[in-house]
Amino acid sequence: MEYQVGQVVYSKNGHDKGDVQVVLSVEDDFVWVVDGKRRTLAKPKRKKMRHIQPTKYVDVCLAERIAQNDYLLDADIRKSIKVYVEKQ
Repeated sequence: MEYQVGQVVYSKNGHDKGDVQVVLSVEDDFVWVVDGKRRTLAKPKRKKMRHIQPTKYVDVCLAERIAQNDYLLDADIRKSIKVYVEKQ
């Protein structure tokens, strides 16, 4: 599956197992994820793609801001995750 910037994912392995996170960037076999709490924008987590479970939800507004290198806060990440969790 293709991962997109701004996509909400679940961690399947590691100390953060079960946590909801947002994809910050995509590399070859890795993605950088943040959650706005433990994993902030200043210190994203690099995870293998096989260690995360994708969802179909992509925050388009957040993805555009990341792509444009616009000013972004950890609160924006938390808000995006909260919107996703409330829809579930």
